[in-house]
Amino acid sequence: MDSKKMKRELEARLAGKNRVISYDREKDQLRIESELVGKGITISLPGIVAKWHVNKDNAIDEIVYYVEEGLRAMEEPIQLTDHERKIFPIIRSTSFPSEAEEGIPFLSEEHTAETKIYYAYDMGKTYRLIDTRMMEKEGWEPKRIKEIALFNVRSLSTPLKEDQVAGNTFYFLNTNDGYDASRILNKGFLADFEKKMTGTMVVAVPHQDVLIIADIQNDRGYDVMAQMAMSFFANGHVPITALSFIYENGELEPIFIMGKNK
Repeated sequence: MDSKKMKRELEARLAGKNRVISYDREKDQLRIESELVGKGITISLPGIVAKWHVNKDNAIDEIVYYVEEGLRAMEEPIQLTDHERKIFPIIRSTSFPSEAEEGIPFLSEEHTAETKIYYAYDMGKTYRLIDTRMMEKEGWEPKRIKEIALFNVRSLSTPLKEDQVAGNTFYFLNTNDGYDASRILNKGFLADFEKKMTGTMVVAVPHQDVLIIADIQNDRGYDVMAQMAMSFFANGHVPITALSFIYENGELEPIFIMGKNK
């Protein structure tokens, strides 16, 4: 599989009524745009080809699903009023775009040196980022959205899987509801976890669909955490950061761990 074959495959699977598909040869990117709203999604072919060599057709199925749901979210009208339960915070990297393609700013705020908080309207299988135009249309203030989103994230379940490695305990939250990384904003959840720690509490959000919490007891624990975070980051659908954070007294401090293979 190469970019040329991948381009043909995606064009065939994503073609449809009211859609325009274009190809940027220089950047090796495919853009699928909805004529209904004048918005679209741009995908980088080399990255998908690389994933295909690992996951074969599952990689194509995943990107097709992502594009289809993304375009559906763009085309469907949303209403914040009377739909407060659908508003959630999401975590993104600091390099994530601060505005939509048409230049409308997303509602966002600083979180850590590695992460930012954005706000989204849940649409079932996908969500749409809340921007200033949406707020102005309904007369909503940013503070209101932020308060509602943080309240809603606290209502999400926190089922954890546990693993022990070299005397260190690792906890994984992976519900695949789109808000796993968002649980890092649930201050009560993190504070309760800190009380259970016997070593150093380290947290990671390598991509949007996982939250890792570790009770680190020794240097080997830091090494395992570094390798784990990098692996999740490299394979995540929406990568956030490969760095981990020390959590202490309600504060998250990014740390760089020089991982070693053993």
